[in-house]
Amino acid sequence: MSLLTHVLACLFGMGSWVAINGMWVELPLIVPEIPEGWYLPSYLTVLIQMANVGPLFITLMHRFQPGLLDERPVIYSIVGLGIVATFLLAFFWKYTVPLGGATHSVALLVLCFLLSVVDCTSSVTFLPFMMRLRPQYLTTYFAGEGLSGLVPAVVALVQGVGVVSCRNTTAGNSTVAAGGELQAHYQPANFSAQGFFLFLSAMMVACLAAFLLLNHHPAVTRERRREHYFSGALEDEKNDQALSLSPRRPEEKPMISHQKGCTRRSAFGTGLYSVPEVVFIFGVLAWINALTNAVLPSVQSYSCLPYGNQAYHLAATTASVANPAACFIAMFLPLRSLVLMGLLTIVGTVFGTYIMAMAALSPCPLLVHHTAGTALIVIAWILFVLTLSYVKVIIGVILRDEGHSALVWCGAVVQLGSMLGALSMFPLTAEAY
Repeated sequence: MSLLTHVLACLFGMGSWVAINGMWVELPLIVPEIPEGWYLPSYLTVLIQMANVGPLFITLMHRFQPGLLDERPVIYSIVGLGIVATFLLAFFWKYTVPLGGATHSVALLVLCFLLSVVDCTSSVTFLPFMMRLRPQYLTTYFAGEGLSGLVPAVVALVQGVGVVSCRNTTAGNSTVAAGGELQAHYQPANFSAQGFFLFLSAMMVACLAAFLLLNHHPAVTRERRREHYFSGALEDEKNDQALSLSPRRPEEKPMISHQKGCTRRSAFGTGLYSVPEVVFIFGVLAWINALTNAVLPSVQSYSCLPYGNQAYHLAATTASVANPAACFIAMFLPLRSLVLMGLLTIVGTVFGTYIMAMAALSPCPLLVHHTAGTALIVIAWILFVLTLSYVKVIIGVILRDEGHSALVWCGAVVQLGSMLGALSMFPLTAEAY
């Protein structure tokens, strides 16, 4: 395997969600400067769900026009849109427009919606594109997808986002000691939000450059599993892109040939898995994405902050590291047992349940004034992300072997699970903000 191809696959994966992840970590620096204030996270959640129109369109195209849509032009378009949107965001995020008797950050909200379309659509285009490369590079892609959350967080940490101190209100020249109110004062950042958004634009440029090289670099070309994805010699592969469990015609063959004597257990992909097993795989995929992308992140502050700022930063940082770490573990231990997948999902859900319980008990969770409580919540976050991220990668590897249509379904179910998780938590988070 080529080290260059691994690096390019990682950079390509980093471009999948780096823009929206960057928006989330930059919120403490943005919200004091805009009229929406801390209602912006709620607006951002709604915009991300509205942006699922992109994945819906791609999925319907594959369903009703199988083989017609080539992912490459779509990827060029959305990555280019991401570059332009993040660049414009650097200069227009503070601009407000009078609307409905109040001022609103229209430019910020519109650009956030466009970035949401870019990132949501990447789920159903980036993954199917990885079918063109050898299976080992899919794990590297997932590692890059994990880094799309870690890298912006590290840059925001260097920037000094969210460093806050509480001060008493003052009356004249004297501090109100009795009956005074504490106000949050954010420390000046080491560099502006404009610089951060320009960094995100540079990350999108790196994603586009990686994608160009994955398509045209000679060293990568030698690594490609196929030379011409939609050539006449691969008509069988086009037929496999019909996104349904309907029976195949006799002339339609699976992408991966079966061993002699092996009978097809379903009409999905290669037929290796039965219909209940396929439902189980996609059900687990939707569940873990609902938890990791929406439900638990929405309560991370409630679960960690009662134990102190250090616990919160440790949990957020180590959880971000655990995601790519799980991808590297899957690279060397690509276990495909559905039983193991179910067990790991249960284990990860147990840790998630503990985190939710601590968030529900906030601001007085268990062991709130003990070091053991801090250690438990940090460890719970690490193991929660580690186990479920590993399961997600293994599902991706399994579905890759099932063909192009399976990876399109994979991306669609990822977005569906994330959407359901976000919608279930939206009333709670909106009320909290």
